[in-house]
Formats: sequence, C-alpha cells, structure tokens
Amino acid sequence: MSIEIKAPVFPESVAEGTVATWHKQPGEACERDELIVDIETDKVVLEVVAPADGVIEEIIKNEDDVVESGEVIGKFKEGAAGESKPAEESKSEDKAEEKAEEPKKEEASSGDAILSPAARKLAEENDVDPSAVKGTGKDGRVTKEDVQNHISNKPAADSSASKPAEMPKVDVAQGERPEKRVPMTRLRASIAKRLVDAQQTAAMLTTFNEVNMKPIMDLRSQYKDSFLKRHDVKLGFMSFFAKAATEALKRFPAVNASIDGNDMVYHGYQDIGVAVSTDRGLVVPVLRDVDSMGLADIEKTIVDYGTKAKGGKLGIEDMTGGTFTITNGGIFGSLISTPILNPPQTAILGMHKIQERPMAVNGQVEVLPMMYLALSYDHRMIDGKEAVQFLVAIKEMLEDPARILLDV
Repeated sequence: MSIEIKAPVFPESVAEGTVATWHKQPGEACERDELIVDIETDKVVLEVVAPADGVIEEIIKNEDDVVESGEVIGKFKEGAAGESKPAEESKSEDKAEEKAEEPKKEEASSGDAILSPAARKLAEENDVDPSAVKGTGKDGRVTKEDVQNHISNKPAADSSASKPAEMPKVDVAQGERPEKRVPMTRLRASIAKRLVDAQQTAAMLTTFNEVNMKPIMDLRSQYKDSFLKRHDVKLGFMSFFAKAATEALKRFPAVNASIDGNDMVYHGYQDIGVAVSTDRGLVVPVLRDVDSMGLADIEKTIVDYGTKAKGGKLGIEDMTGGTFTITNGGIFGSLISTPILNPPQTAILGMHKIQERPMAVNGQVEVLPMMYLALSYDHRMIDGKEAVQFLVAIKEMLEDPARILLDV
C-alpha cells in the first residue's frame, strides 16, 4: 500500500520550510518511526518518520526544495521490503546475505554496534565510536537519540580533546586564495533578519556595570555537593542571574514590557529566554514563570533545553513568548560585549567571562573574581535612569544573594 509522505503541519508563525536532509533514498528499507527526512524552518528543525515498516517509493521534494505546511514530499510503500520478492528469489538472496554477513558477524563480535542510518551519520559527524554507545532500540540497535545522549554525556576533556581533530586541514598551494560558497540556512537567515530589524527599528543603547562574583562562587562552593545530591543537577550561575533578573523585573516593569505598534504592553509575569548556541545557530528557549521556580527547577530546565538544542529537538512552543532575555558570552571567553535585542522584547542582559582583577575594597586592594554586565535596552520604552537602576539592582542582589530571598 502506497502512503504519501507529507511535511509536518507548521505553526501559524511559520509559513514554509526547506527539505534539509533525506536520510533514506528510494528503494531503501525503513522501520516504523525511523527518521527519514528533516524539514528545516526559520525556527526549528522538524523530523518526519516512517509511518510503518516498508521502503521509500519516490522522493518528490529534493533537498533544499521549499515546502509548505502539509505538502506531499514523497511516497512510501508499506511492507514493500518483503512482499515484492518471490519465495525462491528471497531464499537465494537470504543465502547470499548470510554469506555476505559472515564477516559482519566477526565485526560484531569485535565490538561493532548495529546503527540506524541517522545514528551512523550523527556518530560520524561527531567522531563517536559506535561500539561505545549503548543501544536502546530493537535488538540492541543504536538510535539517533542514543548517540545524542552519548555526546551530551561525554566528559568535557573528551570534547575539548576532539575539537582539533574536527577541524579539517586543507592543503592549499602557496599563492592560492580558495573560497567556499555555502547557501545560508533558513534558521541562520531568520536570525540575521531579526537582528538587523532590531537594530533598524529600536533606539538601542547599552549600559554597563560590573559585579563581584565571589559571594555567589563561595555559596556554590559551600552547597554544590548537597545541591547535587538533593536535586540531581549541578548548581550553576544562570539560576542566580535568572532569579536576580526576575526580582529586578518586578521592580522595573518597563524592562519587562514590549512594544506592539503604538502600544506598550506590560507583562505581569516573568518569562525569561536563555540564549543557547547550537551548530545550526542561536536559539532562545524560554523559562516560564521564573518567579515561581526554584534554583533547582531553573537548572534542570536549562539542562533539558541544552540537550534538546544540541539534538535539534526544540519545539516552537519552547521558544515562543519571553519577556526578557539573558545571554552568556562568557562561556566562550568574551570579556565585554553589547548584546542585541530579541524583538519584541525591550531589554537583554549580557553575562561575560569571570576574570580576577585588583579592586579597591575599603581602602585596600584585593584580587576579586569580577564580571562585566551589559544591559541593552530600547530607549523608546525604557529611560536611561530605569536601565541603570535595573542593572544596579541585579548587581546588588548577586553581590549579596540574601537580598533575593529577603526581597530587599
């Protein structure tokens, strides 16, 4: 039975998508729910899986073709892998396959794993040894999710050690000036358009301050083991910044507002977006109602979003909305920067690298771990006085974390 393969139904905010990768080709067998094609929109990558066991009969929309919501992109034949062969032919092929598979059995005994095509491609792209991945699929098959989990659980030392190997060395003859032209992905094009629009439409300014991170670092050092044991998640810096920003947003409602045409919309809740860098581009999943979340809830949600982002699993609902954004360039070593607004929001907080510097404290010079903070804001909505006071409030709460608890 022939089944139409259709693009997923896109959300209202997404008009069209692009066929990113066909993981299966015509005549190639697939199992039910196995990934067959990725559709890239300007916000997320959507996966289309096989509706049943069978084969790809025809590809109608090739890679890089533009598709609309629900459009037919190919045809699938259910059960075709085993129905179209006569009994004698299938027996002879089975014998041939048994002979061909004899060396494979030897390979399997030496530690090789059974990988789905999507899992094998992901493993090759990330230089992962398939035999080191534990399979959770049928008959111990290693799925794409298994590889993603293995990559996300790799020790930091492994990832840093593998980075140099990931950079291909190109032998270039002396005097040559090579160039490589690559079409911009739909997500990258959407990011570029939004950032340019923000600079062209908003009266954007940035104010700076610096914060002594020693109190937070001492607090983390004192309670990190107990926190991990109790909540099964590490205590990071972002949860402190999210809670400090939430308290400051309640005191300065204009920073938590947005502009809609000639209207100013004040939000009575704090939904904070956290910028996450991925191979496909920058995405901003949103923490909902941060005021009602504890530090552990924030950390767990951020870890979950990070895992989803690396695997391309973030949904539209994860990134819609948001009344304020926090971005952390410090993880890449940035000492100071001017973050760009995330429309229609009117402010964004930039965190940076923690660096020890000599500071004057009560007439004495002390070496302290300092971080520059940057608040970019839309001057159409927020006055300079409010922006500066907002940033000072965050600074004071971080330098004296008890203020967050006591709301002072």
